[in-house]
Amino acid sequence: MLVDTGLGTEDIQRPVPRLSSTFLLMNNFQLRPQETALAQLKSAGYSPNDVRHIVLTHLDFDHAGGVSDFPHATVHVMAEELRAAKERQGFWGVRRYRPVQWSRVAKWQLYEPQGETWNGFQAVKQLKGLPSDILLISLIGHSRGHAGIAIRQSDSWLLHAGDAYVHHSELQYGSVYPGIVEYQGLLDVDKKARIQNQARLRELANNPAAKVHIFCSHDPFELAQLSNV
Repeated sequence: MLVDTGLGTEDIQRPVPRLSSTFLLMNNFQLRPQETALAQLKSAGYSPNDVRHIVLTHLDFDHAGGVSDFPHATVHVMAEELRAAKERQGFWGVRRYRPVQWSRVAKWQLYEPQGETWNGFQAVKQLKGLPSDILLISLIGHSRGHAGIAIRQSDSWLLHAGDAYVHHSELQYGSVYPGIVEYQGLLDVDKKARIQNQARLRELANNPAAKVHIFCSHDPFELAQLSNV
């Protein structure tokens, strides 16, 4: 199972038109083939066919670009997220969602934000074909069908929060650098929901009794921490 894919091989080889020129200019991506999920898996001795399931936090281009590198995988995502990605509403919708990245998906597995609760969040408890220790958690706000992925460990949980926040200070203090706030605001489809979900995440992160280790997609500090675990 792979959680998100980052940019894919074809994104690196042909960034235009697979990626939006707007985001290429804004983010100054370093397009390194060795950093794709496919290249990293191969370097670890795995085959692309070993990835049988991809669970997505959302379908933004920088999270789903590598889906095309694993054409045989079942792709799990919130149903509302796929609807939003196909509709591509507004200026940012056209640029954040790039259908060419996932046009070859043979099998989608879609979910609605319902089911038993998990630490106060609505959860899809059973992902089809995957163990019950893996949960898809509704964290809407950044996108219409944004989700987190919780994975049970022996006596604790890991929670991949996607883009529900983007810097560890948001969980520690509830504040972040102004430039990041502005960037988040550009892409929010429901700012109120994102802030509410972020407040819940902050409460969970600061409660040692909960035994939940939360991390997001874009914080290099958190990446360094987890790389040393």
